[in-house]
Amino acid sequence: MGAESVSTLVTTELTVGGMTCAACVTRVEKKLGKLDGVTATVNPATGRARVSHPTEVGVGQLVATIEKAGYTAALPESLKKQPREGGREAEEARQERDRLLVTAVLAVPVLAVPVLVLSMVPALQFRNWQWLCFLLAAPVAVWGAWPFHVRAVRGLRHSAATMDTLVSLGVVASFLWSAYALFLGGAGDPGMRMPFSLVPSASDGVAHIYLEAAVGVTLFVLAGRFLEARARRGTGAALRSLAELAAKEVSVRGGDSERLVPIEELERGQVFVVRPGERVATDGQVVEGSSAVDLSLVTGESEPVEVGPGSAVIGGAVNAGGLLLVRATAVGADTQLARITRLVTEAQAGKARAQRLADSVAGVFVPVVLALAVTALGFWLGAGADPQAAITACVAVLVVACPCALGLATPTALMAATGRGAQLGVLVTGPQALEGLQHLDAVVLDKTGTLTTGHMSVARITAVPDGLGRDAVLRLAGGVEQGSEHPLGRAVSAYARRELREQRLPDVSEFSALPGRGVRGRVAGRLVEVLAPDDELPAALAAALPVAEAAAHTPVLVRVDGVAEALIEVGDVVRPGSYRAVDRLRRLGVRPVLATGDREAPAQAVAAALGIDEVRARCTPEDKAELVREVQEQGHRVAVIGDGVNDAAALAGADLGIAMGTGTDVAIGAADVTLVRGDIEALADAVVLARRTLGTIRANLVWAFGYNVVTVPLALVGLLNPMLAAAAMSASSVLVVGNSLRLRGRQPSPIRRRTR
Repeated sequence: MGAESVSTLVTTELTVGGMTCAACVTRVEKKLGKLDGVTATVNPATGRARVSHPTEVGVGQLVATIEKAGYTAALPESLKKQPREGGREAEEARQERDRLLVTAVLAVPVLAVPVLVLSMVPALQFRNWQWLCFLLAAPVAVWGAWPFHVRAVRGLRHSAATMDTLVSLGVVASFLWSAYALFLGGAGDPGMRMPFSLVPSASDGVAHIYLEAAVGVTLFVLAGRFLEARARRGTGAALRSLAELAAKEVSVRGGDSERLVPIEELERGQVFVVRPGERVATDGQVVEGSSAVDLSLVTGESEPVEVGPGSAVIGGAVNAGGLLLVRATAVGADTQLARITRLVTEAQAGKARAQRLADSVAGVFVPVVLALAVTALGFWLGAGADPQAAITACVAVLVVACPCALGLATPTALMAATGRGAQLGVLVTGPQALEGLQHLDAVVLDKTGTLTTGHMSVARITAVPDGLGRDAVLRLAGGVEQGSEHPLGRAVSAYARRELREQRLPDVSEFSALPGRGVRGRVAGRLVEVLAPDDELPAALAAALPVAEAAAHTPVLVRVDGVAEALIEVGDVVRPGSYRAVDRLRRLGVRPVLATGDREAPAQAVAAALGIDEVRARCTPEDKAELVREVQEQGHRVAVIGDGVNDAAALAGADLGIAMGTGTDVAIGAADVTLVRGDIEALADAVVLARRTLGTIRANLVWAFGYNVVTVPLALVGLLNPMLAAAAMSASSVLVVGNSLRLRGRQPSPIRRRTR
């Protein structure tokens, strides 16, 4: 047998126009799914389709398939290239707004009295009132509702029925029946009076007019769609703000000159200038200057971070201090800001399990509603009601049904949550990750770089009483350690510069490294030695030594001119947020387990400091993966937090992989959630956000299903006027989106203990 060729799958994102409800979404997905090897997910909140397809199926074929279904499609423009209020979508929004305003001018100040009031209050009906109502209602029913009519006809040409079909039929039926009643049914008599009734009634010999239904349906649906679009735009505000962080131009330094170039022309390795108040153009490393940079819009970190030569900076951060020269280390799609934007966009394309049920319902929703409307018409005609009363019940069924809320329940909540998560420094890959966070009840934590900073630093200095003093000894030790490349030496010299606020420590001469012991040199005319401690220590230093060992610190002794002056303890310190994070996780019902490749002493010291009972030390990557399986076999939903290559296997095997944003690309690539700000307290924020988001989605779906379950039967039995039905239908979508928007501004609330 010959080997079968295997197609390579690629993912393409398309902007789809003309979709107005969940039925449209289902239709686009089904049409694309009929192509060989193609699967698609359409987000009605963003109007984007994410299509996975073989390379032999081109973008042109995908676009043609969507267009054959009655919609428009094109490759999306880059967010950063679109003006804040520009682009095709903004132009369409302006047109819809103008149409609403004109319709409101006709309907509210003029029609509110003659049409809506006169049609419903017989005592106010003057001679020929019905003809005035007809003249004023005609432009609303024709021009105001024109978009619904156009989309309904387009759907009819493609054998498709959508929400626009229902609205168009409702408006047309109400208006045409009223025209018939006026011209042929006796309602045009100058002295005609028409009573208002919610329930279909027997004929009184004169056909009634229902212009208020045509006007009310058009006005309320246009208003509802406008408010819905405004609210949906709000759910994507975080993504647009991320795109706006990207610089458009950058000052590139070449020799002694500078030139301003578009950001697209910046290349890796070039040095660029960041002046006070400017954004860092791209990821890079500071080569000259010192300042504080504000990372709050990128990582959620509220405190400015001090940077200097050798420090890494992130594109999009704001320079809050001095002039910086930065060498670009990543450009374009490789930057952290680009990866964040890409992750948020991809997350918003997914669907939760509950939404798949809603999509299945939406796929058959409109045909079922059409069948119910015809059934209502036949029932009331058969029951002896007036034809216009039967038509009223039929129109009410058409108008009140709303699949839009079903389609918007998940994507709007997901957009708001992922955007808010990005602001809090939490990136999720999609709704599956949110569902995993919601049910999380155990977490395996790495130590170095996760619970601790991952950088050696001075933990404590114990100076001999009546000696040179702490600061003097630190200055001399920092000076001699400038010549050392050992991590301990770098930690001592960096700590000395920071604590003593000296840009330059005293020079060292006659420097020599003592293998296995330490360093020696002459600083400020004095012989300074930084060595492993010996048995002959002053009492104060000898007492400090057991404490250092118990805390898993590495002690070094500082001698000045042969006299022991101080003991410096160096270690990998616990992140300040780790204490609060572990406590919050425990109160959320999440069991913490510490797993590290480090020695037993430092592992136990960190676990004791944080209150973690379960510790696994000297773990290989295979050991960590096996630990994950053990905890899973105990019935737990397990997450793994890590930042290194050695954590990748455990991250991939866990129910939920969580990577530190400061970690390696391998760890981030294997994770479902990334903590951008490098602080595991963000995990507790993520769990709270996930639980609120899934709760919001469930509430949206309950409302969307419940609304239709209640209102459609009311319309069927004639207890709902079409005008009120239109207002209720529009309100349902606006309420769903408004409920989702509450996620945008919510801070994580105090945590209640989770009960099992």
